[in-house]
Amino acid sequence: MSKYSKQEKEEFIEKMKARTKKFAVDVIRFCDTLPPTQACRTISFQLIKSATSTGANYRASCRGRSQAEFHAKISVTVEEADESQYWLEVIKDAGIKCDQTELQRLLTEAEEILKVVSTARSNSGK
Repeated sequence: MSKYSKQEKEEFIEKMKARTKKFAVDVIRFCDTLPPTQACRTISFQLIKSATSTGANYRASCRGRSQAEFHAKISVTVEEADESQYWLEVIKDAGIKCDQTELQRLLTEAEEILKVVSTARSNSGK
């Protein structure tokens, strides 16, 4: 038996849907501020793909018709969140000119989202 009520779970799911969407939008806005170099265009393309996919796959996992389908979608969400964190780390490690405060905030958010979805995958019973 779960220690959380059905309503608490549903509220958490809705908050995570909003949080992952906000992360995607924030990443898009952040990438729009990066210098217009070939490297930044490539990194931005990859980062935007992984950040938006994090939110889209989280939403899809919530609509899973079975435990196996949930596990498959949440696993993709974990991979995409991890990839987002990777590209943000590349921006930091390459010393790309950007808003360092926003970069750090996005790194922290990527890490927190990754922890949540990794825990959800671990608890999915597969």
